[in-house]
Amino acid sequence: MSFCFTDTHCHFDFPPFVDDIENSLNLAAQAGVTKIVVPATEAARFENVLRLAANHTPLYAALGLHPIVIEKHDDESLARLEALLALKPAKLVAIGEIGLDLYREDPQFDKQQALLDEQLRLAKRFDLPVILHSRRTHDKLAMHLKRHNLPCTGVIHGFAGSLQQAERFIHLGYKIGVGGTITYPRASKTREVMAHLPLKALLLETDAPDMPLNGYQGQPNRPEQTVKVFESLCDLRSESPAEIAETLAENTRFLFPGLHPAVL
Repeated sequence: MSFCFTDTHCHFDFPPFVDDIENSLNLAAQAGVTKIVVPATEAARFENVLRLAANHTPLYAALGLHPIVIEKHDDESLARLEALLALKPAKLVAIGEIGLDLYREDPQFDKQQALLDEQLRLAKRFDLPVILHSRRTHDKLAMHLKRHNLPCTGVIHGFAGSLQQAERFIHLGYKIGVGGTITYPRASKTREVMAHLPLKALLLETDAPDMPLNGYQGQPNRPEQTVKVFESLCDLRSESPAEIAETLAENTRFLFPGLHPAVL
């Protein structure tokens, strides 16, 4: 039985995809990956992400200022984001990738939090879901999300926290992004979390070209690997593959209404 999937997080505006667009899209389509959400990371990439979405049917755009490159963001970046959101591009489906990150040596965390708050305000104003990055910051991020109380919520991308932290995000109305981490047998904590969370709370993603799957270390991750993430999730869950595929598609339609539901 074959299913159709959405990769809800793929940086398609980076190599190797941006240098090999048609072949990359064909490989994804052959694997059943029919929709790909492309989150921007900085203002300099906004136009290209929007152009990719406009020119290629499977691609959809998200615009945001990523905390890992905090030094690249300023008031002008935020103003550019607001101006583009106001234009309401047809295939813009979310604000992202935004969030918090304490992995860097100099995270400029106060600036990160202020920037996150501004982008959450924009999400509320423009009624868009958010794609959230969180590394070593789950509890702090949950506090910001609770305070802003977004109507469209969003997804915690690449989640690798505890079951309790995941349940807190779900209680706030957020989805949890399931990626290639679950393909590693040693990732027992994350695998256990994904096995026990409500299926209604999960979305599939790759974070390509990052986060390569087990067996593909050293290679760029790719959107067609969404299928292998799905297969690993099926191995961890008690539901049938058909039920898992249908529920994941429903979850994606619910969170990203800008994606056309008829072809998910």
